[in-house]
Amino acid sequence: MFRIRRVFDDLLPRDARTIGQVQALLRDRFPAVSEQEVRQLPAQLRDPLKHRFRTVLFAAESAERLAGFALMLHVPDVGFCWLDYIATQEGVAGRGVGGALYERVREEARFLGEAGLFCESLPADAEHCRDPDIRRENRARLRFYERLGVRIVANTAYETPLIEEPAPCPPHLLFDPLSADRPLSRDIARRVVRTILERKYGERCPEGYIDAVAESFRDDPVRLAEPRYAKPSNHALPRVSPQVVLTVNDRHDIHHVRERGYVESPARIDAILRKIEPSGLFERIRVRQYSLRHATAVHDAGMVGYFRAVCAKLGEKEAVYPYVFPIRNQTRPPRELPRRAGYYVIDTFTPLSRNAFLAARRAVDCALTAADAVLEGVRLGYALVRPPGHHAERRAFGGFCYLNSTAIAANHLAEFGRVAVLDVDFHHGNGTQDIFYERSDVLTISIHGHPNGAYSYFSGFASERGEGQGRGYNVNFPLPDGVDGEGYRAVLNRAVKRIARFKPRFLVVALGLDTAKGDPTGAWGLIPADFEKNGRMLGHLGLPTLVVQEGGYRTASLGANCLAFFRGLSEGVRERTRNTEQTI
Repeated sequence: MFRIRRVFDDLLPRDARTIGQVQALLRDRFPAVSEQEVRQLPAQLRDPLKHRFRTVLFAAESAERLAGFALMLHVPDVGFCWLDYIATQEGVAGRGVGGALYERVREEARFLGEAGLFCESLPADAEHCRDPDIRRENRARLRFYERLGVRIVANTAYETPLIEEPAPCPPHLLFDPLSADRPLSRDIARRVVRTILERKYGERCPEGYIDAVAESFRDDPVRLAEPRYAKPSNHALPRVSPQVVLTVNDRHDIHHVRERGYVESPARIDAILRKIEPSGLFERIRVRQYSLRHATAVHDAGMVGYFRAVCAKLGEKEAVYPYVFPIRNQTRPPRELPRRAGYYVIDTFTPLSRNAFLAARRAVDCALTAADAVLEGVRLGYALVRPPGHHAERRAFGGFCYLNSTAIAANHLAEFGRVAVLDVDFHHGNGTQDIFYERSDVLTISIHGHPNGAYSYFSGFASERGEGQGRGYNVNFPLPDGVDGEGYRAVLNRAVKRIARFKPRFLVVALGLDTAKGDPTGAWGLIPADFEKNGRMLGHLGLPTLVVQEGGYRTASLGANCLAFFRGLSEGVRERTRNTEQTI
């Protein structure tokens, strides 16, 4: 078994190792490639503007070992994609790795919406290639492409050798239309050929060569040769790859408080899933189990231990609500666990129940699984969880929150680079603020209802900016009731600019959908169009992004608002990918 992931750069140790393996395979399978080209791969991934292509690397891996790779060049200023190299390790050719890699490249090109996918392949006919051994190898490559529906571009001078030599073996130009009803126009073909010859081979092309080859494309639409080496398979064109990896707390419903007015219910997750799963935008993955050390890395171990112990002792229908709080004497906790609740719970409406710990721990597992997917190269991850977590502080929980999944995942990501946490729940993320208040490697920003009238009441003021090393790395935007979409985006724009100045490696979004019109716990008026615009603004940051579900309690609109947000987020990523601040 193998899996394919995108490698964005060499900043993470795992990605650096994978790129090193890709370079070794590139040397082995393409001996004619210059050492300079092999060595510049990490720089190409980091800095597309300098190299005039946006380099996209897909790695097929099995048990941390590279099985193969595909290297695609995206040219957004011209509007096409170019498959530069595709290769598999010896012994894996018959396992479908090459085909799967090509399908992944094709999906990416289709997602980008470009004119088509182009590549080169050496000829297998005696006219262009005299060596019979090389012809056999070339025939196998052309057979591979033709089975996938890729066609040789015919009736042009593309096969003209760059230099006169006894056996030049010049390559064919191949074209994948990505869609059966999209022919290749002559003007697009000429632009593509000029771009490739100038940017890839410009230093080697003799004077007048590029003009001659480009002008040789006279057919409109461009003619494609009939398959000569294999019959194209009849399988349907692949769908666009899901843009968001999804983890769902499959044990959230064991935590269900059946009391009038208790809005944090299992129906919230079901309402979201019913809307988002049919969209094709999400790919649900299996949730892994993680050690509690991730939780105790941000929470007081005594609090976590108490939470676990008290829940384990409760009966199936029992619930504990705190009613005595240690304002006067915090050094003498009651012996009985239920009476000790006030030492760790900050309000009187967050119950401790038999399954609260199990559900909260599973929510943490979901967030960490999605975070690890982001670390593995996924651009967007979504942990759809309940109970929520952003009100859980270092040594206290409340607001229906027990373990701060958002903060735990952000802390995990922070081991690999700076993290910006943006909380867009209607209620202040007091727990996340408390956990990172003295840290400068995690920027925390919260846009929320003013604490003068909104939970958690005692935190979330604009004057709270962090302490010690964290001074200036906590930002609050408390807003009044009645905020509409336009007013919200004005503030979100300020938050986005602050994140951009921070230059984080990752973005974590605490997604509250209780900013929506009609939410029973909020006082704002955002509609689906607003959520989509907000998501697009965040996508334009171009950061690997983890979204963790927090609040949102109007089940009638939860799904539509959530789907709108992620459509905007993924579209923003697409726009950022296609349009850089400077022209490549």
